Amino acid sequence: MNEPFSDSSDVPGLAAAHPFTRLTPECVLDAIDSVLAPTGVRTDGRLLPLNSYENRVYQVGVEDGPPVVAKFYRPQRWSDEAILEEHAFVAELARAEVPAVPAREIDARTLHAFGGFRFAIFDRRGGRAPDLDRRDTLEWMGRFIGRIHALGKRQPYAARPTLDIAAFGYEPREFLLSHAFVPPELRAPYEAAAALALEGVERAFDAAGEVAHLRLHGDCHASNVLWTDAGPHFVDFDDSRMGPAIQDLWLLLPGGRAEASSALSDLLAGYEDFCEFEPRELHLIEALRTLRLMHYTAWLARRWDDPAFPAAFPWFNTQRYWEERVLELREQIGAMQEGPLWPV
Repeated sequence: MNEPFSDSSDVPGLAAAHPFTRLTPECVLDAIDSVLAPTGVRTDGRLLPLNSYENRVYQVGVEDGPPVVAKFYRPQRWSDEAILEEHAFVAELARAEVPAVPAREIDARTLHAFGGFRFAIFDRRGGRAPDLDRRDTLEWMGRFIGRIHALGKRQPYAARPTLDIAAFGYEPREFLLSHAFVPPELRAPYEAAAALALEGVERAFDAAGEVAHLRLHGDCHASNVLWTDAGPHFVDFDDSRMGPAIQDLWLLLPGGRAEASSALSDLLAGYEDFCEFEPRELHLIEALRTLRLMHYTAWLARRWDDPAFPAAFPWFNTQRYWEERVLELREQIGAMQEGPLWPV
């Protein structure tokens, strides 16, 4: 999930050269040296871009030590306060021995600035993707997500937003339609499918009723979990926000209903060792999936002025792409009509 821009660079054709074009290798190394050199550590010139589109993330070699990871935040996305809230939450998790990777605190700061960019430095942690076909892996994951949520309940975010229907459903739909991304011949089918999908989302949230919101990872899919023989550790809390607990669980479920039901049972077996789960949130799984799909499409559209996006997503905004989005929304309408995985 991703928080949208609010300036004119959202709109194709209105943006000048993208800000990240100024983030040259020299700028990255100079930025890291500006923070590490006063502590007696210097970079050694090795720089490896890591897989990230929303921000820019690099593995940076340092002299006489293991490499570090540097995240350069997308300009105008998060406020300093919102970034520091995320850093504080992850540091809180780490102090409680939850395996999350906090930003390094250097000279009493975790957020640094150089050349017009804000960035943070992290220890490098390796690992592999978790084997989510194994029941013991799912239970292990559930235990740690339960511990994340037990801490997440202690206090709310003040600067970070809440996952809601307006920001993840209605606003993305209006952005796509108002900026003419949907081809004219598919506009009516898309509008109809999106309207019915959002009606289904509203019904699902009504069925769930008032559910507690807490500080979440926010984007807890398998790629944001690194597995070692010691178990999982969680990375990339960039999308952390307030929301229902099920948001950090459903992204780990397989596609079929029977398989998803079994996997969720294993996740919750571990989860409820540390945090109580409200069964009414099961109404939200397909609704949250629908919102994620709608938000993702608008995220691609908003970022189209970033040169990394056309290169990485060449299939976006083609006729076939929009035909598939209409079909996808229709499938989600059906999935929401099927109801929750288990009786509630």
